[in-house]
Parts: sequence; C-alpha cells; structure tokens
Amino acid sequence: MAGGASLSVTDMRRAARHPVDFPVIAEHFEHGDIKLHICNLSAHGFMVDDGARLARGDRIIIRLPIVGRIEAYVIWTRDLRAGFQFERIIRLDDFIAIIDELQPNPRLRRSR
Repeated sequence: MAGGASLSVTDMRRAARHPVDFPVIAEHFEHGDIKLHICNLSAHGFMVDDGARLARGDRIIIRLPIVGRIEAYVIWTRDLRAGFQFERIIRLDDFIAIIDELQPNPRLRRSR
C-alpha cells in the first residue's frame, strides 16, 4: 500500500476559509513593508483583496495573533486579489484560537 501523497495547491484550496477583516503590514522581500488586508484565512493560507503590487511567487512575512511571524508565498493573483500559502500549516488548536480572535462574531464563524 502506497504511503499517502502530499497535498497539492488545488487540494489545499478545499480547506475551510473563514472570513476575516485583518489589516497587516507585511515584510515583502523586494518592496519592503507593504500594507495588506486579509479578507479570508485558512490553516493553509489566506487571501488579500488589495494585492495589486504582488506577483506569483512573491514571499512575505506577516504577523498573526497566536502564531506570530509566519512566511507565506503568493500562489495566485487576479485583479486586486492574491492568494497565499503559508510556509507551514498552522496547527488546528492555534488556528481555532486565531479565528476566535480575528472573527469575534460567532455567526460568521464556520461550525467546527
């Protein structure tokens, strides 16, 4: 029996995404500090709705509640939106704590 395959980017996009309203100052490896607005978040990555200056493959570092600094890579861009993949998956208990802090309205949280 084969040992399981690692997730592809397409498979990871199926992860539950939670709506958030979280402005960050990202450390971009070429542009320096840039302001971004995270509009949804999963344990694998996030999407921003103001990423016009970003290109596929760009690397940034952001600071999230609970986990602190975390690196992410631009996986896709479209119009002003950009999707990022974290360099590591956030543990489930840490992710739940992040969502509880960033999305205090329980009606907007997905059921667990």
